[in-house]
Amino acid sequence: MQQRPLGRTGRSVSAIGLGTWQLGADWGDVSEADARAVLEASASHGVTLFDTADVYGDGRSESIIGGFLRERDGHDIVVATKMGRRLEQTPENYTPENFRAWTDRSRRNLGIDTLDLVQLHCPPTAVIEDDATYEALDALVADGAIAAYGVSVETADQALAAISRPHVTNVQIIFNPFRLKPLDAVLPAAEKAGVAIFARVPLASGLLSGKYTSSTTFAENDHRSYNRHGEAFDRGETFSGVDYQVGLDAVAELAGALPEGVPLPAATLAWIASRPGVTSVIPGARNVRQAQSNPDAAALLDGGFDLAAFDAVIHDVYDRRLREAIHPLW
Repeated sequence: MQQRPLGRTGRSVSAIGLGTWQLGADWGDVSEADARAVLEASASHGVTLFDTADVYGDGRSESIIGGFLRERDGHDIVVATKMGRRLEQTPENYTPENFRAWTDRSRRNLGIDTLDLVQLHCPPTAVIEDDATYEALDALVADGAIAAYGVSVETADQALAAISRPHVTNVQIIFNPFRLKPLDAVLPAAEKAGVAIFARVPLASGLLSGKYTSSTTFAENDHRSYNRHGEAFDRGETFSGVDYQVGLDAVAELAGALPEGVPLPAATLAWIASRPGVTSVIPGARNVRQAQSNPDAAALLDGGFDLAAFDAVIHDVYDRRLREAIHPLW
């Protein structure tokens, strides 16, 4: 597994990480035993980045990760958590006092004194552009509550605003074959500034797994059931904002272009991780099988798979099927 620099922190993270939204309560039921098995399988395959948030299962994801890591002396895993969604996402709620309360809660959940990395959780644009935001975050670093900070964003413009800040370690943004806009300006700007990029929702909420059909159903408490049109939060978080049937058609075309023996999920993760400027890709996993297959994509980065040919197919499918509807929105 390739290990890559985490911005200017002096630490490294794996090219394929693990997103842990699914270990909370928003992807259907995942038992604590199954969640810990996912963490164990990921770590044993070289994953050194766990991405979580204080609202994933109302802290359940953080607590499970914390308990797991306390049993692994000398681990080199970076835990990147997020804050900012415990209150209504209005600029007046992003105060130093709330930042302190949120980080203190995450420290308790994870059972550590200093958080490795805290990311603002898709805050309003006004918060990303406000000098006071970064002054408050710098104060938390100075106090030892957090070691580094970044921003998770919805749009390319928000990403560019965060990248321009001198102490931002990373930006997390949706990037996959259904969402190519970060290629235009975000990835080049991040690479130039030495800011790490975490590619989230890399499999478009599982749509790019190639396993879904028009008759697939999801649990009632799964956002793929209740947020397809942005009913609960930004619709770009669910299937990357792509219409479900359009996405299925695009998936069929992408999968059909792959050589025998190369699964679409692995090819997709490898393609994302191979793009200049990307530090880590953070797919989720609900079970051990998924946790073991995600890192397999790392092997495709080391040869034996024509990434350039797949890149051409991705751009062709995107331009014909998706660009007009998706590119202007995020």
